[in-house]
Amino acid sequence: MGLEFGGILGLIWLLIIIWAIVKVGSSGASGLAKAIWILILLFAPVLGFIVWLLIGPKG
Repeated sequence: MGLEFGGILGLIWLLIIIWAIVKVGSSGASGLAKAIWILILLFAPVLGFIVWLLIGPKG
């Protein structure tokens, strides 16, 4: 059971990161800011997502 549960949590986390990347891409931020946020989300997904929620581009 543990392996299946971990797989489901991993899939949910992947969907959250994809959602965050889509939100960054559709934000009103500059192209460079979008690129930096997307790289942060890809290379440090947990910390990047938390930081993005707190101070990321709004709108």
